[in-house]
Amino acid sequence: MKKEEVQARIEEIGIIPAVRLSSADDARFATEAVSHGGIPIVEITMTVPGAIEVISELARNSPELIIGAGTLFDLETARRCLDAGATFLTSPGLDLAIVEFARKENVVVLPGALTPTEVTTAWKAGADFVKVFPCAQVGGDTYIKALKRPFPQVRLIAAGGVNQRTAANFILAGASAIGVGGELIPKDAIALHQAKRIHELARRFLGFVNGARTRMAAAKGAS
Repeated sequence: MKKEEVQARIEEIGIIPAVRLSSADDARFATEAVSHGGIPIVEITMTVPGAIEVISELARNSPELIIGAGTLFDLETARRCLDAGATFLTSPGLDLAIVEFARKENVVVLPGALTPTEVTTAWKAGADFVKVFPCAQVGGDTYIKALKRPFPQVRLIAAGGVNQRTAANFILAGASAIGVGGELIPKDAIALHQAKRIHELARRFLGFVNGARTRMAAAKGAS
């Protein structure tokens, strides 16, 4: 999948599920569950045992999935993830070396940032999206709204503490997408293999995003 297509799909779906689990089997199960729930995007974090092998297997067997590599801290791991089939790269903090690497390889990159200075630096470096992390802990949707005033052109992803109560508010505040972990993929649902529960959560989060966007479009039309 080309870089432009990956970027467009992330914006269209508006949700990036973060798969941060304790085994490769659990990561595969979670990926299948969120995908069947209507979200064909996953971020496999490097904290998953055998994460790169999981990415490789998903890339081979599920070509329709947008598979990202998350929690990246070094270029060698980023390179191995890309070779395995990852179609976007993301880090919890701002690592300009990874941004530069992604640009050279023509792959979507979502570096983490928190302050206005970091957002500026990430965007100027060529980030496709800027992941505001941890978002909930520094003001939540009001912080995203505050950032969008001076940075209307920056595609922000709200991540860290996003839940069912706040998901729509982040979109209304101007986030292009939300990153969701345990609120979408609960560990007890994984332990009990409750795929249907994750399907329902995926549909709920999609409903929050789409509902917020509909409200925004209606308000824009009315104005």
